[in-house]
Amino acid sequence: MTRKIVGSSRRALLLLGLLALVWTNSAYSASKSILVLGDSLSAEYGLARGSGWVALLQQRLLAEKIDATITNASISGETTSGGKTRLPALLQHKPDIVIIELGGNDALRGLQLSATESNLRAMISAAQQAKSRVLLVGMRIPPNYGRDYTEKFFSQYATVAKQTKVPLVPFLLDGVPDKADMFQADRIHPLAQAHPIILNNIWSGLKPLLVK
Repeated sequence: MTRKIVGSSRRALLLLGLLALVWTNSAYSASKSILVLGDSLSAEYGLARGSGWVALLQQRLLAEKIDATITNASISGETTSGGKTRLPALLQHKPDIVIIELGGNDALRGLQLSATESNLRAMISAAQQAKSRVLLVGMRIPPNYGRDYTEKFFSQYATVAKQTKVPLVPFLLDGVPDKADMFQADRIHPLAQAHPIILNNIWSGLKPLLVK
């Protein structure tokens, strides 16, 4: 009797394991489309074509056997206002996931934080109304803009993400700023060797969305 119970338990565990494997594979089986709406940090500014984090993301998706296509609609110098203006046309293609990486240029131009926050909310709302899942990507700016402004700028991403109920990558360049040899001469744009780190930051927030 005991052997029969043990045997049954083992078969049950094996069946559960197989079911879990099937579920995992089926979760990734449906093709996904990803829209990246960003600025120069996502548009491969100063880099060889195919070496930025968006291109590396496509490679990782292939390596993970995840069927997904990426549209990189990032433009160097883009602001949240520009992104908000362009997004409706991009949403006509019905992306499953929208990654919003904008705001840095707003701060560099000294734009009002309220305007940046309003634009981020508008983009998230538009994407959600189009049935797209959203990943918001946060940014920090240099301290020379003043502590109050820089801290409020950074914290607005967490506030917007919480209130709109979207996942957040707190800081796109996490793990990069303290490495001077990973930046281009302008000390703003990372070199190619920094982009695998950037991809890892993005991946932590993106991967859960790929299985939904």
